[in-house]
Amino acid sequence: MSQRELVVLGTASQVPTRHRNHNGYLLRWDGEGLLFDPGEGTQRQMLHAGVSATQLTRIAVTHFHGDHSLGLAGVIQRINLDRVPHPVDAYYPASGQVFFDRLRQATAFHETAELRPHPIEEPGPLPAPGAPFELAAVRLSHPVDSFGYRLTEPDSTRLLPDRLAEFGLRGPAVGQLQRDGRIELAGRVVTLAEVSEVRRGQRFAFVMDTRLCPGVGELAEGADLLVIEATFLESEAQLAEDHGHLTAAQAARAAAEAGVRTLVLTHFSQRYPDLNGHLAEARKYFDGELVVAEDLARVPVPARL
Repeated sequence: MSQRELVVLGTASQVPTRHRNHNGYLLRWDGEGLLFDPGEGTQRQMLHAGVSATQLTRIAVTHFHGDHSLGLAGVIQRINLDRVPHPVDAYYPASGQVFFDRLRQATAFHETAELRPHPIEEPGPLPAPGAPFELAAVRLSHPVDSFGYRLTEPDSTRLLPDRLAEFGLRGPAVGQLQRDGRIELAGRVVTLAEVSEVRRGQRFAFVMDTRLCPGVGELAEGADLLVIEATFLESEAQLAEDHGHLTAAQAARAAAEAGVRTLVLTHFSQRYPDLNGHLAEARKYFDGELVVAEDLARVPVPARL
């Protein structure tokens, strides 16, 4: 099983169906587990997906509409019931603090775990203690405050064995070169740049309820994996605009323009029992890896280029 993958817990929008639970998405990223938009029923979907509360390290809520947040109460209580031994960071729009507090304390329970709230006042970098990545929030356009999330892994350096051999570098000399960035060998200075290349960090973006706005492109730019709402088809474009949503065509065009590698469409209106239309509409504009999400599906983060 991939160490970096998306576990889809629910794909419905406002109204769940027989085959689609309310929203819920777990991003497994090495030792981290980021739960996005836990809607009603998320705790049970986690059970079906084989996901435990102890795998959760962060919870990120885009906005406080019920299909994106009503599952918070159950998830938070399960974190405490299972005595999750590490802190869990929670991110959400600061304007929804009253809703977060109500959900957190929805009923009586015994608190045994540490939940660290991070209300978002403005877009920008977010505190992510101990994470091997940077996390940022970007403002979206919806009838209530809504933020999308972007995860960026820092670039690293990969040594090139053939270049090391060309300069006769081996053993302790390689370690010294990595520490100091340069080494003198046989009267010549060799720099780290001469025997290495930049290993681009991977990028993940999460875009939920929004009409088209600059934030969509900012979040999607260069993403290896983009999860994005596609509530309607283009025939309902005006309805999407009026209610602050995207069509499958809009989502696909945004992904293509941003250079996304794998596109995951989700958050489907109950008016579409069949999603072949979403697939066909998106395929007109996006020729990369395209996934029309289904509940309990697993989507790997694509391998590095």
